[in-house]
Amino acid sequence: MDRLAHLGIPLLIAIIGGGWAGLAAAVTLTEQRMPVTLFESAAQLGGRARRVEFNGLALDNGQHILLGAYRETLRLLDQVGVAVGDACYAPPLTLHVEPGFRLQAARLPAPWHLAAGLLRSRGITLRDKFAAVRFLAALKRAQFQVAPDLTVTALLAEHRQSTVLNDYLWCPLCLAALNTPPPGASAQVFVNVLRDAFFGTRDDSRLLLPRVDLGCLFPDAAVRYLQARAATLCLNRRIQRVDAEAGRFTLHHEQGAESFSHVICAVPSFRVASLLDHLAPLQAVLDQISALRYQPIYTVYLQYDTALRLPFPMLGLTQTISQWVFDRGALSNQPGLIAVVISAQGAHEHWDHATLAQKVAQELHTHLGLPQQAAWVQVIAEKRATFDCVPGLARPVNRTPIPGLFLAGDYTASDYPATLEAAVRSGIQCALLIMEAMQ
Repeated sequence: MDRLAHLGIPLLIAIIGGGWAGLAAAVTLTEQRMPVTLFESAAQLGGRARRVEFNGLALDNGQHILLGAYRETLRLLDQVGVAVGDACYAPPLTLHVEPGFRLQAARLPAPWHLAAGLLRSRGITLRDKFAAVRFLAALKRAQFQVAPDLTVTALLAEHRQSTVLNDYLWCPLCLAALNTPPPGASAQVFVNVLRDAFFGTRDDSRLLLPRVDLGCLFPDAAVRYLQARAATLCLNRRIQRVDAEAGRFTLHHEQGAESFSHVICAVPSFRVASLLDHLAPLQAVLDQISALRYQPIYTVYLQYDTALRLPFPMLGLTQTISQWVFDRGALSNQPGLIAVVISAQGAHEHWDHATLAQKVAQELHTHLGLPQQAAWVQVIAEKRATFDCVPGLARPVNRTPIPGLFLAGDYTASDYPATLEAAVRSGIQCALLIMEAMQ
């Protein structure tokens, strides 16, 4: 029996933050008909993975991709009624990295599909192919444990991966997954991603490239699901402070204050302290959060002639500012629109958006043969897109020292980096902890 029954406090659950973690928690709780009120400070849901409007087009604040290994995210999408097969382009694992690396997984069970794909790949020597296969085999023999944790660069050096192999394969994968440069990135978290993507089933390694904007991919369907189950959604409602006393939580906002039995704090990590730093039992947790450092993600949109097509919907570039290039015409029926993603820190952070867009356009012209000038460009910068995923990083758990108060977000304790799957898992875990307490 939950402690609230003894105190005469009705079950009322508040979720602060309407990103993917908060929405995952809300969907999981409302599935069990638990009363949920979700507060979001912005006018729309989705957090750092949301739809934005520009020039009459539905863009995204960052070009996200999913993996077939994102089991909880895919299950959640199915739960709220999203047909993933329609919403995402999902080819077998295929990597094209210019100027000449080509890899396509074979039609074999995992991990042989990747091993065969590596051995048949183009753009690297036979010696590098065998070195990559030996590296993956060594990770499996070590049961995917890196102890003590070290950097991705150190791990690759330990397993004698060449510069070319790193440039074409491992470093692009590290930046895409961890959003942290390999010289400072956690090898253990990188290995966790490789384990789940390449050593489960063949479908786990599929790249799921959204055909719809991020709002359509999950938040819009989640809203319909929540409204059908009588959840309360409060947009444009910024929570300013959370007080905890006698088994009850009071949330303060501009319109007044409301009381709840449980709270899931699903705001970005850098906002947690502004809500909770006056609560003495949380000081150790807040110290963990304050120690986090952050990495940016820049997305540069360039509109070309509508007849323009890339040879593959997702291309990588190496030794350039631009890292991954997406053909939104092929993916999202936005002809001629190209999205370029730049993960993690770099010189580009110090340029104005016009300079950055010009340099990106020149790289696309030089390496992919695109026109030198685009009809228009738009740069979207998420300065604190993810935490800096360094070795041995201590991340807070979902359950806090205050009963009934939980933390959700991609920064919480997990063997994953800051991905949509990590956010979804954290929200679901918070919901399960509340449900467990109610039994």
